[in-house]
Amino acid sequence: MIGDKVTVHYTGKLLTGKKFDSSRDRKESFCFNVGKGQVLKAWDIGVLSMQRGEVCTLLCKPEYSYGSAGNPDKIPPNSSVLFEIELLRFEGEMLTDDGGIIRRIKVKGDGYTNPNDGALVDVHLEGRCAGQLFDVRDVSFTVSEAEDKGVPLGVDRAMDKMQRGECCLLYLKPKYAFGSEGKAEFKIGPNKDVVYEVTLKDFQRAKESWEMDVHEKLALAAEVKHKGNQYFKAGRYHQAVIQYQRIIFWLEMECGNGMEQLKRIQEFILKAHLNLALCFLRIKEFSQVVENCNKVIELDECNEKALYRRGEARLFRNEFSLALADFQLVLQVNSSNRAARAQISICQSKMKEYHEQDKKTYTNMFQKFAERDAKVGKTKRRRDESVRSSMNGEVGIKRRRKSQDCPL
Repeated sequence: MIGDKVTVHYTGKLLTGKKFDSSRDRKESFCFNVGKGQVLKAWDIGVLSMQRGEVCTLLCKPEYSYGSAGNPDKIPPNSSVLFEIELLRFEGEMLTDDGGIIRRIKVKGDGYTNPNDGALVDVHLEGRCAGQLFDVRDVSFTVSEAEDKGVPLGVDRAMDKMQRGECCLLYLKPKYAFGSEGKAEFKIGPNKDVVYEVTLKDFQRAKESWEMDVHEKLALAAEVKHKGNQYFKAGRYHQAVIQYQRIIFWLEMECGNGMEQLKRIQEFILKAHLNLALCFLRIKEFSQVVENCNKVIELDECNEKALYRRGEARLFRNEFSLALADFQLVLQVNSSNRAARAQISICQSKMKEYHEQDKKTYTNMFQKFAERDAKVGKTKRRRDESVRSSMNGEVGIKRRRKSQDCPL
């Protein structure tokens, strides 16, 4: 399908039979996304019709290959060429780094624009789980707020890659579908993969960040913060993350007009980073917790919540000394923080426990070394004794032989 990542072996020849290129000669297969204009037009058309393991020969006219210019030193102008292509494998296009959303395009869309963050989209959805159809509907929603219409996160995240009129299949892992809770309404159990066929019928793009003034951004930030808080309270932490990240994207480069506006901007950014840290704690992405807390501490080095949440993340990562230092800083800011005192006790207990384990490990290790050395020493002594005994026997024989050889 269009957009699939395909892996091929190929050999290119002129009609005279002269070879001008071959992946087999290089002993290295070739990968590209089919139908995306990354290769010759003939390849995009021909490979789309192939099956895994198929070997075909494409006779390519100049307008589908190297055109009137040809390829200097290899292909004369206006030359038809032959390609033997073997399709080794293909896979859908990964839309996320973790492979949680895979797209395969059934019908290519029109134009060169895509829905952006905040765009209003009209889509047709067909959802399947284990081959069973569970969701068929036409629905309109705002990109980054699809949860409000019961549309999975994975569909929402794919919108900015789609074009008007496009129809694609989205293969969603549980994180981007209905998670560990499942969806009782659709009779889908926990941690299920689902497939959505999505047709983008139409969309209206939202204003880009650079098209908005500071007043618009601050007004939107307040709305989005409220929505993020609602998602958080409902346990929709991934959706909440998207909202808080929108605030930072809009405001992090803004200086405002005057100190009062600057203060409001910094307050929104600080709270967004704090809320992100809390969300990432819930979904156990502890490096992101530390990163967002560090951003807060850059703005306010004595921020009690940031220090505490960073300490929690470091404790979960078994960075006990760093966590201990964070909780101690919390007490410097607020000496009556009981939770921080409790965490300090946990850190000290964990550190003591790990020291004991290390002590046992090293004791056992040294004991094994000593036993091995003793065994090696004993073996060496036996070998030395054997050698000495052998040597003494040889000396005795030599002496006897010498006495026999002497004249009487």
